[in-house]
Amino acid sequence: MITGIKGVRIRRAAAVVGVGALLAGGALTAPAQAATAPSVSAKGAFMLNSATGSTLYSKYADTKRPMASTTKIMTARVVLSTPDLNLDRKVTIKQAYRDYVIAKGASTADLKTGDKVTIRQLLHAMLLPSGCDAAMALADTFGTGTTTSARTKSFISKMNAKADTLGLTNTHFDSFDGNSTQNTNYTTPRDLAKLARSAMKYSTFAGIVKKPKTVQYATTSTGGTRTYTWYNTNQLLGSYSGAIGVKTGTNTPSGPCLVFAATRNEKTVIGVLLNDQYRYTDAAKLLDYAFGTSSASTMQLRTLPKGAQRD
Repeated sequence: MITGIKGVRIRRAAAVVGVGALLAGGALTAPAQAATAPSVSAKGAFMLNSATGSTLYSKYADTKRPMASTTKIMTARVVLSTPDLNLDRKVTIKQAYRDYVIAKGASTADLKTGDKVTIRQLLHAMLLPSGCDAAMALADTFGTGTTTSARTKSFISKMNAKADTLGLTNTHFDSFDGNSTQNTNYTTPRDLAKLARSAMKYSTFAGIVKKPKTVQYATTSTGGTRTYTWYNTNQLLGSYSGAIGVKTGTNTPSGPCLVFAATRNEKTVIGVLLNDQYRYTDAAKLLDYAFGTSSASTMQLRTLPKGAQRD
């Protein structure tokens, strides 16, 4: 069921591909050029007004689904809410982080064993190339316990506690990066949009996820300098005018996922697409709907360089 403007329910006829959106009980004015909401291929979708939290679009918004690497939004959210956080604190990369991504066949920032990187750099490494090695490093650093296993489990508990605090009643984490261990790493489009809205209030997070690329320098174990170049897996950046984030995610149970955000004319919207093979064009269509524009049909998708991580 998709909910239509002003809360009017629209049932799908056999020949109609789902149309509909809702505007928080009709409290907002529909975009000027958007008489009809677009249809999207996503199994679940949701879009909200970042300033007010009001709903702009909803498709199976409360159905639980796996979320792949969009999980890392919560990993970052937990880190950034740590009391007395020092973003310039340095962390030494362990071989265990590299072993983990090899064992999982996971996306990686290719962090080198022995390198000393800052928390800020680990956030870049996790959120741009979707490095699961960086996610593990953060979980290991900010969890509690005497072993890496204990600390990462502790960190996942913090993720679930934060979900409770944020009122994400249909969300649960069993991993720090979206590589589910028990098939209990799930969320809903509505919850994930609420999480993204919360994370985007942190200037550090918002500043990172809008970057198409970053170059970072780390100290090696021998005292030298290593250059890391990371490209953002979110191809909406640099493709859709006004796009400012947020995070991709793809794995076998989840399908292609995208949390996206854009600002035009001082209006910011945040959206979620879960299991959508056309996630970028669908995101552009939803953004056009929100802004009353028509740029999706001519959007040229930014290509990633050869060798860059895909997610």
